[in-house]
This record gives sequence, structure tokens and C-alpha cells, in this order.
Amino acid sequence: MNKYFKMTTMAYLIFTSMVLGMMLYAGIVVTSVTFNTHLYVGADLLTQFQEGQVMTENFLRLSYVVNVLIVVVVLYEGYKFKKFERDTVTKVATFFVLATGLLFSQYYIPDIIAMQAQGEEMTKSVAFLNTHKGSELNSKIFALSLLVLIVQNMRKACK
Repeated sequence: MNKYFKMTTMAYLIFTSMVLGMMLYAGIVVTSVTFNTHLYVGADLLTQFQEGQVMTENFLRLSYVVNVLIVVVVLYEGYKFKKFERDTVTKVATFFVLATGLLFSQYYIPDIIAMQAQGEEMTKSVAFLNTHKGSELNSKIFALSLLVLIVQNMRKACK
């Protein structure tokens, strides 16, 4: 591995790790704080619908970073694939990162925004609840796949 590609690999690993951290932070910390604002301000200032709108804005902004990640993964992993330096686990993890990343940013976020635009009653519907559950599952698969991809690339970079 030449010097410049080692630097590229390090930048790739740092960026993918940062995005994983962002996803985990948003999913674990930001959601629990956002949906429990009454515990921190001492009063019910926001309804659950309003808290959901704040949370959606957080995830919308995160989806922009996920879109950049998708481009970076395609370029890096595509180059490694072209050089015949990919194993089956890495190819599968790459597929899941790309598929779930695109589902997150291009399907779930716009769908949730559209449902919220229809009002609070829509967010209590079965369709919204199923979409929300699907987005949670999708985010977990994305995070796990990204972790596998990071570990595989670190393992190969440390050889």
C-alpha cells in the first residue's frame, strides 16, 4: 500500500467512524433528551408531536452526512473492489451500508416529513408508527453494517 493510499484509508476510517458516532449519538442521546424535555425544563413546553418535529430536523441534517458517506463508500470500496482487494464480508457490509443509508436518507426521512406535514393525527396512525419502526430498524442495521465495514478495513489496514 503506497503512502497516499494509506493516508486515504486513514481519512476513510476516521470519516466512517465519525458518521457511526453521529448515528449512535443521535439515536441514543438526542432522542432520549428530545422526547423528555419536561424532565429538563420542569414543564411540558412541547407536545410529543413538536418534539418529534425537532427530532426529525436532527435526523434530516444527519441524512446529509449519510449521503456524503454513501458517495465516499462507493468511491473507496469501488476502488478496492477494482483492485481485487475485497472479501465477501466487506462486500456484504458495503451493500448493507449503501442500501440502508439510502433508505434512511431517501425514503424514511422524506416519508416521515410528509406524514408530519399532514398534522398530529397522522403521526398517531398505524402507517406512521410502522414507518417509524422501520426507520429505527433500518438505522440499527446501518450502524451495525458500518461497524463491520470499519472493522474489516481496519483489520486490513493494520496488516
